[in-house]
Amino acid sequence: MDKITKAVHNRLRTQLYSRSNHLDLRRQAFELALAKKEKRSLSRQLNLEHRQPHSRPMLAQPRPSKLVTRTKMSGRVPIEPQRVDAPLTQSATFLVLTITAKQGSIKTVRSTLASLDGLAKNVAIRDLSASFACTVGIGSSVWDAITGLRCPAELHPFTEVKGAVHTAVSTPGDLLFHIRSERRDLCFEFERQLMDILGDAVSVVDETVGFRYFDVRDLLGFVDGTANPVGPAVSASVLVAEEDAAAVGGSYIVVQKYVHDLKGWKKLKAEQQEAIIGRTKLENVELDDVALDRQKAHKTLATIEDENGDEHDILRDNMPFGSPGSGEFGTYFIGYSRKLWVIEKMLQRMFVGVPEGMHDRLLDYSTPLTGTTFFAPSASLLASLDSD
Repeated sequence: MDKITKAVHNRLRTQLYSRSNHLDLRRQAFELALAKKEKRSLSRQLNLEHRQPHSRPMLAQPRPSKLVTRTKMSGRVPIEPQRVDAPLTQSATFLVLTITAKQGSIKTVRSTLASLDGLAKNVAIRDLSASFACTVGIGSSVWDAITGLRCPAELHPFTEVKGAVHTAVSTPGDLLFHIRSERRDLCFEFERQLMDILGDAVSVVDETVGFRYFDVRDLLGFVDGTANPVGPAVSASVLVAEEDAAAVGGSYIVVQKYVHDLKGWKKLKAEQQEAIIGRTKLENVELDDVALDRQKAHKTLATIEDENGDEHDILRDNMPFGSPGSGEFGTYFIGYSRKLWVIEKMLQRMFVGVPEGMHDRLLDYSTPLTGTTFFAPSASLLASLDSD
């Protein structure tokens, strides 16, 4: 190849290489732009998902003047319920209060409940990923004074359940604040600000701080809350609907503070513990029911059916609590239900027994110190309260 031909060949090869690089760079730029577009699209989708109701801090609700009223037509609750279905968190505070007889106490409580949404937002904004929520329950003795509305159909003071061996005690309580978050400090801060506002208008009956224990187990070593409803069944099991127009969007709450005899419990073999609970300890597998005339497991006695054989669920948000230094170990039971009679029947079966006399053997190792009933009105009703 002569020098001229070789020079032309090298020039053509250089031009082709340059053009190839240029095309490759354009292809890379196109792919990069496409990747950025897909990333923005995914980001928008995730933002929309995070703005759905399940991720909101507690009490965001429409103003009362804008409430939807087509209940029977749509079959949906026309007002915003409280976050009774908030996810189980790492930490929770159960605060039970009574309202004092001091002048202005009711006015202070009404004003506080009406502004609770703002207080919740002040705390929740500090960490939106912490799933902060607070549910408020009102007792029957102060319902009329606080709301000025007809009492929910089933709301009444907790009724003592006395069996041959064990008793479900009834204790006072006008207000319940169920405070939840992935962070203990947010629960603490909300309670601190709340109590500063309420001041001497209330007195504390019980304050219990709960925590999540391993894979949602109680201090007895068993998974707790397996029978909770999920998905659409939650609202159907928990929220009052058109059967009680004055209470639509609300939920009945029963709380009991149980302390455990861990020393006695640990003396039992794993098979004995499993027979009492009705589930295997490690795998959480449900055991078969025993014959009707034999001692029933806790899971069987806590399963409630009506006269038609239809099963009724409740939402449990139980939390372990305790202090190894003081030898206190317990479970704080809190049950939300659309119908109060469901929880009351469950307690009858546990403490009296089925048949009568065969009480829940779990009670031989778990003693209730408290027992109180509340009703959690809709968030819309709370927001409509004023200080007059």
